[in-house]
Amino acid sequence: MNEIDPMALFRLSVLGPLVSRPKLDRGEQKALLRELAAKEYDIPGSRRRHIAEKTLQEWLLKYRRQGLDGLVPKGRCDQGVSKLSATVQERLLAAKRDNPRRSIRVLRWMLEQEGLVARGALSRSAIHRFLKQQGLSRPSGAATVPEERRSFTAECANEIWYGDVLHGPRALVAGRWRKTYLVSLMDDASRLITHSAFALSETALEIENVLKQAVLKRGLPQRLVVDNGAAYRSVSLQGICARLGTRLIFCRPYHPEGKGKLERWHKTLRDQLLSELGSAPLELQELNARLWAWIDSLYHRSPHGGLGGLTPLARYQQDLGRIRLLGSLAAKIDEIFRHRTERLVRRDGTVSYGGRFFEVPYELAGKMVHLVVDPHVRSVVGVEDKEGASLGAATPMDKLANRHRRRRKPRGPEAEPVSPSAPVTRSGPTLIDTAYLEHYRPIADDPTSEEK
Repeated sequence: MNEIDPMALFRLSVLGPLVSRPKLDRGEQKALLRELAAKEYDIPGSRRRHIAEKTLQEWLLKYRRQGLDGLVPKGRCDQGVSKLSATVQERLLAAKRDNPRRSIRVLRWMLEQEGLVARGALSRSAIHRFLKQQGLSRPSGAATVPEERRSFTAECANEIWYGDVLHGPRALVAGRWRKTYLVSLMDDASRLITHSAFALSETALEIENVLKQAVLKRGLPQRLVVDNGAAYRSVSLQGICARLGTRLIFCRPYHPEGKGKLERWHKTLRDQLLSELGSAPLELQELNARLWAWIDSLYHRSPHGGLGGLTPLARYQQDLGRIRLLGSLAAKIDEIFRHRTERLVRRDGTVSYGGRFFEVPYELAGKMVHLVVDPHVRSVVGVEDKEGASLGAATPMDKLANRHRRRRKPRGPEAEPVSPSAPVTRSGPTLIDTAYLEHYRPIADDPTSEEK
């Protein structure tokens, strides 16, 4: 019996909900295809995590027509055969051998200038495929040594934490289906999940929420390794890590192996938790409750192969004496996680934030200040200068109360009283004097204007 192609088996497992039933109701196939396209998969030989709905539909059609053989990947029938003319092939070989460092763009430009191909008619991929067949796709001596990667582990708990976001299932929020995102932090040495939660977005604010809960429960990490995305590069997250004394490290783009341990935990979570949730609708709070129950009761207390049979919790507890605790930072943890944003104080002593106005000390009118805001309730707590020193509190503006508020009046230098009888001395004609003379001079110079 021939061995079944592993890719065909994978595709069949993805199509399981569609092919396991002999007949689908009207509109049910489309709904199932959409649901399967929203899931994440460990695709063999690929770093992609999602499969397009159109691709799933093509697989289903091929399976219904040809069975399992229709799911076997088919190679290109023209593979290894160049469509370039013999003249173009000879010119490309000659030009490349004459100067091995000539780029594909230069080669295509040469062919167009010599009239061998029309402008824009030859694709760069066609040239690349031909040169690759001839072993000329790289200049001589340009081969590089493969990048060296080695497995490692942190010496003790809280030395390195990893952070990442996984696309989660849909949940009910206020009676509506909403997509969720799983934000997680993992300790490298123990594989312990310091905190994880399903959220409705993958913004910096959600990541900061998970980080705050993690440090409250598990202490302070020395380093936090995260993706290179915009949410992780936010100014607010960088400021929080600086105030916590945690070094924020960004992975190189397109190198997911930098967080391989957390990626492996995502697979465990999909296999053990997400696959068991079923299709019954869950509220977001209930979804998180099931997540935390699974982490604390099962994952943290199960022997881990990478820890020599120890459980993540037991390995973490071995280093309790070496963990950096919050200490004095615990009393001002809320202040540490507040955001800072620059604003200009208006002439009436107010600043705007989140569509609302807040009153600050009136002496700051016209000056640039840094607002200390609570992003969870979108409220301004106080103001600081650029060095971080407090400049006062901020309160929501109450226009009705301001009607009865007593206002301070400016005090200028006291002027000396002027006696009404005292003569006013001028050094020269004033603007009014000049205008008077210019206006009445024609009348004074006209001899007919004199009274007879």
